Amino acid sequence: MSLFIVDSGKCTRDGICVAECPIGLIELKDKKSLPEPIDRAEAMCINCGHCVTVCPHGAFSLATMKPEDCPPVRKDLALDIEHVKHLLQTRRSIRTYQDKPVAPETLEKLIDIAKYAPTGGNSQRIKWIVVNSREGMRTLAGEMIVDFMRHLISEKHPLAKGYNLSFFVKAWEDGNDLISRGAPGLVITHAPKNYAMAQTDSAIALTFLDLTAPSFGLGTCWAGFFMMAAAQWSPLQEALGLPKRNACFGAMLIGYPKYEYLRIPLRKPAEIAWK
Repeated sequence: MSLFIVDSGKCTRDGICVAECPIGLIELKDKKSLPEPIDRAEAMCINCGHCVTVCPHGAFSLATMKPEDCPPVRKDLALDIEHVKHLLQTRRSIRTYQDKPVAPETLEKLIDIAKYAPTGGNSQRIKWIVVNSREGMRTLAGEMIVDFMRHLISEKHPLAKGYNLSFFVKAWEDGNDLISRGAPGLVITHAPKNYAMAQTDSAIALTFLDLTAPSFGLGTCWAGFFMMAAAQWSPLQEALGLPKRNACFGAMLIGYPKYEYLRIPLRKPAEIAWK
């Protein structure tokens, strides 16, 4: 099957698909010809779907994607600048959660939205792990992190002093969980270790999840200590059951917030260098 198919009855030869292909794999030789792939286009195509979704006539189909299978963009749902501004300014890191589990179906819906985050070359190599039980949270996001902290403290590692890890270990031993914050769930991203864009793709995917969570009534918080441990602590890496070639590149606490924020905090003015 060819890389793409153009419906000659719908195509107006307007060249939009040519202009929007991110790698320049489509050419339009003249106004009478249909768009066609350049040499080696099939090997170079990243299957992003730009050509299919930008065509206003529904004339363009990829071998893997037809226009009728792609949901239409609904302009009536587009956010104006004030809605976007409010969404971003009211985003908070939640560190106090209700004692209420999050349904697996809810987390699936949330991740199904977050998967639309852009990835390098449309590689879509980010995978997900969800810890969604009190027992799992205490073991993976609590006890193992504390053991990792104790190890760094005993080794007099610079991170132990830099992050005041003794304080967090003491709090845990006193029954105050400042690590998983009592969150009922944790969402983890992982990708191949040798994938150069893994850290960036992971951060973007989790940011999508972070900004979408409030629409489900959920709150999130970046799990920095978990990410630190997952990068260095073999017991945690083994417990996660990652494929051997993969590593954890991000983690986020998730649950229903116990309290509601009523105001937007102030921030320092942005420092901009105009060139």
